[in-house]
Amino acid sequence: MHIDLRQLRHFIALVEHRSFVAAAAAVNLSQSAFSRSIQTLEHNVGCRLVDRASKDLPPTRQGLLVLEHSRRLVHGAHNLVNEIQQFNGATTGVVRFGSGPAPAGGLVPRAVARFVADYPAARTCFQVDNWQALNRKLVAEEIEFFVADTRQFESDPDYQVHRLAPQRWHFCCRAGHPLARQQRVQARDLFDYPMATTFRPPNIRKILSDLSGRQDFLPSVECEHGYALLNVVMHSDTIGIACNANLLPYQHEESLVKLELADLTQEQREACHTRYGVVSRVGYGLSPLAQGLVRQLIACDREA
Repeated sequence: MHIDLRQLRHFIALVEHRSFVAAAAAVNLSQSAFSRSIQTLEHNVGCRLVDRASKDLPPTRQGLLVLEHSRRLVHGAHNLVNEIQQFNGATTGVVRFGSGPAPAGGLVPRAVARFVADYPAARTCFQVDNWQALNRKLVAEEIEFFVADTRQFESDPDYQVHRLAPQRWHFCCRAGHPLARQQRVQARDLFDYPMATTFRPPNIRKILSDLSGRQDFLPSVECEHGYALLNVVMHSDTIGIACNANLLPYQHEESLVKLELADLTQEQREACHTRYGVVSRVGYGLSPLAQGLVRQLIACDREA
């Protein structure tokens, strides 16, 4: 029996994505090539691995057994490569990781800039997305770690989390906005204008609901890309939300203004903070390059 690690990775991707189309895209193959890979693996093990009659393609009983061993073998191969690179003191290769939109606006670019200076022969590839999508990529071993909201992972024994320093986030508006000229801005004043925000950090939705008095507040503009949202704010009367690090360049240009609300309670002020960290999987050692990048992320975070 011939077992190919690439086919095992493809099978893991199929189980994670529950779709031949999505799994093929995740491993950068055409759908026909991906299907052939799965069919070849099934031929080699002598059984069907997924139930194609079901919409969500659940693994068969034999498929579950193959899945368990596939993850173990792929995991072992991953760690073997990392240990060899560590032994050889590798300074070349590719480090792949992910970032949430807010860290990608400030912390991550600073850390990558330093990393590139330390490892000029290495390639760095990072994807910006929400924490749910980044977690799927982490489980599929498409990335080694990600920087994003950590609330869903802190108590999960399968994940390792290095918490970064919390940052206060603020409401903001363009420099010529009517609220920018008010000496005293209250929470209710915000909701006279459209709101542009992301809802991925779960505390944002709760705070906006509490301040607006609406059971489920829906913004006028919702997007995952922080800079896109701030550019909407800069060119309209829309109110935005941004953490200090991402807002600072706009303040220096005097294009955006931070709004300090006079009537926030102490509890509400404390809730207006990020909860970001570096998330990786327990048992999956980081490559030397990934370790170097994580060190720079932590160093930049401490300095900030």
